[in-house]
Amino acid sequence: MKIWKSLLIVLMILANLAFAQPSFADRPKFSKNPDYIEVTKTLNELSQTKNAETGVQYLTPEQIQKRTEELTLQKYALETGVNWGQCDNQTGNTIAVYGKTPNGEENEDAVYDNGLYFLADGQSTQNNWDCDGIYLANDTKVANFTSSPDGKGQELVGPVALKIFDGTHLVVKTNPDTAAIELNVPTVKVLNSNSNKAKWFIPDISQAVINTRVPNAPSNQS
Repeated sequence: MKIWKSLLIVLMILANLAFAQPSFADRPKFSKNPDYIEVTKTLNELSQTKNAETGVQYLTPEQIQKRTEELTLQKYALETGVNWGQCDNQTGNTIAVYGKTPNGEENEDAVYDNGLYFLADGQSTQNNWDCDGIYLANDTKVANFTSSPDGKGQELVGPVALKIFDGTHLVVKTNPDTAAIELNVPTVKVLNSNSNKAKWFIPDISQAVINTRVPNAPSNQS
């Protein structure tokens, strides 16, 4: 009888270990998210820039604070399970956005990581539909653009793709005086056809061509 009791206890312990192990062995899913890794890295770089006593500092204290606040919220969104971004078009034109592949499935053999869709003026992409970023046409520019933590200003001209982090609500507007694109978030990642490791479709086309496309991105009224 004692032998059977001992065996029963051993079996119960083994069963508990079998079910409990994944809970402490696996890292949280968000920590493996490329966006989470990038946000964390950028926050660390911003902290170093803020605390640096020597060297050239391209960002003002106000810009550092704004970027830090934005990225802190993005990091929190990723930690709490938000795995999608949203794009809001207030440019006066149709814009091209990147999102889920047309069939909604990931395929390692696919030519591109996502699909290119068209979003009408005054609309935002649908909740829970992951907008990865926007396409910038070859005759469009973003004024006072800064993408890196050092904040060194440059004028960005297409054709390029601008990638946003998950958890971001990107609002895209047109400056009425300069006709340049303005973004409401301080940090995006630039992808172009020459260094496109992410496998995004980045055509060399004008804004006039984009305006002729039928809007097909899943959207909400903005």
